This record gives sequence, structure tokens and C-alpha cells, in this order.
Amino acid sequence: MASVKIECVVKEKYSVGESPVWEEKHGSLLYVDITEQNVYRWNPTSKQVEKIHVDAPVGAAVPRSSGGYVLAIGKRFAFLDWEKKVVTNIAQIDSDKTNTRFNDGKVDPAGRFLAANRRVVYKLEQEEVIPDGQCIDSEGKLWVACYNGGRVLRIDPETGKRIQTVKLPVSKTTCCCFGGKDYSDLYVTSATKRMDEESLQREPQAGGIFKVTGLGVKGIPSYSFVG
Repeated sequence: MASVKIECVVKEKYSVGESPVWEEKHGSLLYVDITEQNVYRWNPTSKQVEKIHVDAPVGAAVPRSSGGYVLAIGKRFAFLDWEKKVVTNIAQIDSDKTNTRFNDGKVDPAGRFLAANRRVVYKLEQEEVIPDGQCIDSEGKLWVACYNGGRVLRIDPETGKRIQTVKLPVSKTTCCCFGGKDYSDLYVTSATKRMDEESLQREPQAGGIFKVTGLGVKGIPSYSFVG
């Protein structure tokens, strides 16, 4: 197995970078900054980042099979036409509740967009960390980013055992996905929210997006929303 290499490929200090999705069609990485209310596309060839600002915290953006994207934004689902920069609302949820919003979302094999707005705290490796965004590899194993844990864990979903640990140079790792031409690159988003100046100086790459190579495993292409 090749040695694992970790590189900060997008050096922006995102407040809460989240929900990365590799778009094979464009050869780009789609992701969001929840609290800054932005949707991004990063092209690894040109190194260019495109951005669209929306009107509420955006928990996730996923490709739509007919073109454009679907957003889990605020307390609603919406379509995003990237070229026209137009957001069209689809459905409202939890309209009677306050202090709630979408935090993450993915498309399942049936083409349905599933989004969540709750978190559960677990104790991992004797430290209080929050299992956050995750993805699956071609061998059916889970990769879970640990918020406040500074690492991504590879876990066997059948036994619950940790197989591999990838430590990142930042503590607030938020989500991960496989991408690249053969899906052998693992992309990891991170956050800076609630970090003080001392913490930011200690973690100068906090809020950036990282590419992990040399893992010896590959991911699978993401699914698109069928609507």
C-alpha cells in the first residue's frame, strides 16, 4: 500500500464546510458552507472555486439528474439552477419549529434525497467527539469524519470495528467523499466556527478542504436526485 498523503487543496477558511460531492460530469467537487450560506464548485485542474450565495443556511447540495442541483436549505428543499443562479423552492419542513435547520444530506441508490437536521454525540477513543458526515467505499466500509476529533475513521458497518484512522491537521473535520478520476482520492471538509484566535493560529489550515491519497481503497460514484 502506498503511503498516505494529506494535502490542503482549498485553503479558504470556511466557517462550516460540509457535504462534499464529487461531480464526475464536471470533474469537480461540490460542497457548501452552511453558516456563510454559500454553495461552491472547485475544479482541481484549474484550481478555481465558483460560488453562489443563497438566502439561508445550506446543509447540503446534490446533483440533479435533469441538471442543476437540489439544496437542503434552511427548513426547506429547493432546486438550484447554477447557470441562471436561481433558487426555486420545492417543499417546506418543520415550519412550526424554531432553531432547526438541515445539517447534511445525500442521495440514496433509488435517487431520493435524504437530509438530516439532528446530531448524536458518541464517545470515540476516550474523547468526546461528534460523528459527522460520512461516505462509503467500494468494499462497503464506512468513512466517518469526526467533528472535534480531527480525523476520519474507516469502520466495518457489520462489526462496528474501526479498521483505519486518518488524522488531519485540523480538529473540526466535518464530512468526506471519494472523488477523482478513479475515486481513489478522499476529500475532507472542515470548519472554523467557534474557534478563537489562539486555536486558529494553532491550526492554520482550519476551514480548508483536504485531499487524502494513498489509502489503498476506492469510493463509488455519487447518486443524483431523480426529480
